[in-house]
Amino acid sequence: MKEKVEVVLNKIRPSLQADGGDVELVDVDKVSGIVKVRLTGACGGCPFATMTLKNGIEEALKEEIPEVKEVQQV
Repeated sequence: MKEKVEVVLNKIRPSLQADGGDVELVDVDKVSGIVKVRLTGACGGCPFATMTLKNGIEEALKEEIPEVKEVQQV
């Protein structure tokens, strides 16, 4: 599942990088379906980081990988 998550994150990454940020995969728990990521660069301190995480990253991951239940920022 970790490889699938990386593939989806690589699709999202260019839009984050265009705004001066990025996303880093920290952990994938196959049992709970929780994916942990770290937003870096401009995304790390952005006031819209939660929206990016939930409405962008989490939504994209859930759409392509049904096993993903939640994305958490660490």
